[in-house]
Amino acid sequence: MPNLSTSARASSLVSLASRSSSNLTDLCTPSNVQSLLPSNGTLLGIYFIPDSVTASVATEGSATDMAGMMKRESAQYCNVTFAYTHPGSGDQVKVKYALPDPSDFKNRFYLGGGGGYSLSSSATGGLAYGAVSGATDAGYDAFNYSYDEKALYGNGSINWHAAHMFGYQALGELTKIGKSFTPGFYGLEDDTKIYTYFSGCSDGGREAMSQVQRWGAEYDGVVAGAPAFRFAQQQVQHVVPAAIEAMANYYPPPCALDKIVNATIAACDPLDGRTDGVISRSDLCKLNFNLSSIVGEAYYCAATTSSSLGFGFSKRQEGRASSTTPEQSGIVTVEDVAIAQAVYDGLFNSKGERAYLSWQIGAELSDAATIYDNTTGSWGLSIPSTGGLYVRKFVELLDLDKIDNLDGITNDQLVQWMDIGFKRFYDSLQTTYTELNPFKKTGGKLIHYHGEADPSIPAGSSVHYRQAVRNNMYYDLSDAEAEAALDDWYQFYLVPGAAHCGANSLQPGPYPSADELLDQIIDWVENGNAPTGLNATVNSGVYSGETQFLCQWPTRPLWSSNTSFDCVSDTASIDSWTYDFPAFHQQVN
Repeated sequence: MPNLSTSARASSLVSLASRSSSNLTDLCTPSNVQSLLPSNGTLLGIYFIPDSVTASVATEGSATDMAGMMKRESAQYCNVTFAYTHPGSGDQVKVKYALPDPSDFKNRFYLGGGGGYSLSSSATGGLAYGAVSGATDAGYDAFNYSYDEKALYGNGSINWHAAHMFGYQALGELTKIGKSFTPGFYGLEDDTKIYTYFSGCSDGGREAMSQVQRWGAEYDGVVAGAPAFRFAQQQVQHVVPAAIEAMANYYPPPCALDKIVNATIAACDPLDGRTDGVISRSDLCKLNFNLSSIVGEAYYCAATTSSSLGFGFSKRQEGRASSTTPEQSGIVTVEDVAIAQAVYDGLFNSKGERAYLSWQIGAELSDAATIYDNTTGSWGLSIPSTGGLYVRKFVELLDLDKIDNLDGITNDQLVQWMDIGFKRFYDSLQTTYTELNPFKKTGGKLIHYHGEADPSIPAGSSVHYRQAVRNNMYYDLSDAEAEAALDDWYQFYLVPGAAHCGANSLQPGPYPSADELLDQIIDWVENGNAPTGLNATVNSGVYSGETQFLCQWPTRPLWSSNTSFDCVSDTASIDSWTYDFPAFHQQVN
């Protein structure tokens, strides 16, 4: 692959002083961008493709927030695209960057995370913050396809290039490349500090953590919400509730499960000191509430027609067919409660050894939803598409998107599925490295948060990872000393009652906005103002409009009145969030 031509560099060479005084139109040309890219082979060994470079002035429209307030006004930016390759691989990776007008640039670089099996395809997320930002197709056309569509070349043949690029590599390269030409574009000295940020939730949160773990020295501030850690355990976990029902040969009416969840919320709501429709202390609910007390309670649900929950993300997702559910009425049975209890307990192998944690009590039982068979007039098995797809493609290596049945399924089979994916994708998709010194030593700051009633990715997953980081990096300190040392650069928050990456319609609790979170991480990084809590707003219910200050882990909220709460330490509660996984024969961080 040829280097960028000397003539192209010479024809576009502009002094730093003149660049800094140029307008966007002067700077935003293919020849100028070509002149700023590193020489081939000098940055991560990659080669840029000269004739792929494009640059043109574009306009980002204005945007408003959920309350209708102006979030940002329209702004011009330089839309840059080009491609590069890894010599010897035969690949071609396409990237795009949005560079704000020089008058708007604030020496920042920003990336936003995607979701599900997708990287973000938007390159303009940083414009509102005066930041250069970008997006990558990761070499498998991620602008048009999700990673699961490219995970296999065919039955039995793993696309390892896509696995590593999706897992962490493409985003790290996107950052390194973008930061390499940004100073020259704006006429800055090469050693000028470019504050670098990443934010995302769900798989976007996993992507954020992948950058902290793999490219930590490149980032100054990261906001990670509900990260999809432990890809193997997490994805197979989506199948567990359906498997519990299949093994019991009992399929509860969805309305019975809804009643169990709502009755649990009502019973556990006051345990945190305030009755507001929110379980702010799911740990106290776990320690003090017995689901069997709901047996005999009546339920009723009107007939509905809807698409089922594929990802279990409190959002509708293709993957299960649309269906009509009839009117439902009855009383909660012992069998109904047994299913719910088994789901909340988590997965164990046949020896009684824990394999994985589960959702907090009071979280919606999305993945346990059953489907009505109009022919038989009964409820039956419905396997969530996320878990089914993972088992088919990533475990069995079959180019199929779903599991049709769970005949003969056992707990040991579920654990084996987890174990296969765990080992196979340990260095690409698991995203659980706990040695974060490169990020810490270069001054990186991390805000990590998770909805406590998340029905997709269990909140305990985030707690477990943070505890693993603490135990690895501060093993020689007491718990209190280790927490204090960690809080200097890595803060974690549980969001009471919140669902997956958003507020929860079942529990009208607080939720922090993405904009406020990014403002807080910028203030921490650039001004040294470390958060002592996170601002979160209640957007529905009796206390709609109230701003709550989220407690920093490991403290937990305890209300002393309807208007005041304290962040308290509670050993028994913390212990209820602590898990080991002896069903696996290696450490599960």
